[in-house]
Amino acid sequence: MGELDHAQAEELLRLLQRRFTHHMQRHADISWSSFAAKLQAQPDKLWSLAEMERTGGEPDVVGYDNESGVYLVYDCAAESPAGRRSLCYDRAAREARRVAPPSGSALELAEAMGIELLTEAEYRALQELGHFDTKTSSWLQTPDAIRSLGGALFGDRRYDQVFVYHNGAASYYGARGFRGALRV
Repeated sequence: MGELDHAQAEELLRLLQRRFTHHMQRHADISWSSFAAKLQAQPDKLWSLAEMERTGGEPDVVGYDNESGVYLVYDCAAESPAGRRSLCYDRAAREARRVAPPSGSALELAEAMGIELLTEAEYRALQELGHFDTKTSSWLQTPDAIRSLGGALFGDRRYDQVFVYHNGAASYYGARGFRGALRV
């Protein structure tokens, strides 16, 4: 993972604060100054947020865990982040694909960015905050029992309903990416 210089960090913090202020319904009881102070003390998390932003995720604070003192940040772009599409689910799926392999996988890219794919529960919670993935879909963390059989989960919103489906882990589509979660 990398690190941002001072100017990059300041620019990112300004952008995140504008988004935070514009979307208060996502985090009504959370203080920007508390979140920003915690974030500034963790340069690796700031770098991960920069990567989420660079790839089109539009990260924003969506929650706070009082017990652990951890802020939850999810990708809140209306559609699955454009810079993270056309990826199969994981490395094993990518390596198993002999014909027309994708350039990468969701789990590998998430790890390189220092984030995690949303779980099904996190995805459904995000969908309570707005309408996401109405034209795209997003890979989700997949239970080992499903993955061991060759499958993987993804979600989207259609017909004003949130759906979670399955697909072969080696599949990839121009309209499927992944949404990340970062704990700060």
